[in-house]
Amino acid sequence: MAGSSDKGRATAPSSPLDDGSAPFFTIGQVAQILGLQPAALRRLDEQDIVSPSRSDGGQRRYSRDEVERLREVVELTESGITLPGVREVLALRQRVSDLEDELDELRGRGHDVED
Repeated sequence: MAGSSDKGRATAPSSPLDDGSAPFFTIGQVAQILGLQPAALRRLDEQDIVSPSRSDGGQRRYSRDEVERLREVVELTESGITLPGVREVLALRQRVSDLEDELDELRGRGHDVED
């Protein structure tokens, strides 16, 4: 019975470097990666578009997942969407993802779910 021990659960990352939610990047590194000014990243934090972790010294620390979210934000704003609009788009994308996960779970339980 290969694969029966995980029962569909996500496995833990083998190291912190494999964890997309681990806060590794400084604001300067993320600014360089995305071609933004640190002030723009601070503004996105202040407007709750992203919420980076904080180091013991209070410095922002971004995860790979947050950097990817910021890439989405950059793409959306470059296409003309305002920050309130970006917030709404991201919330709707998250809701769709949550509903897809719920649907997959129901299908896994053997419930009849129409496509």
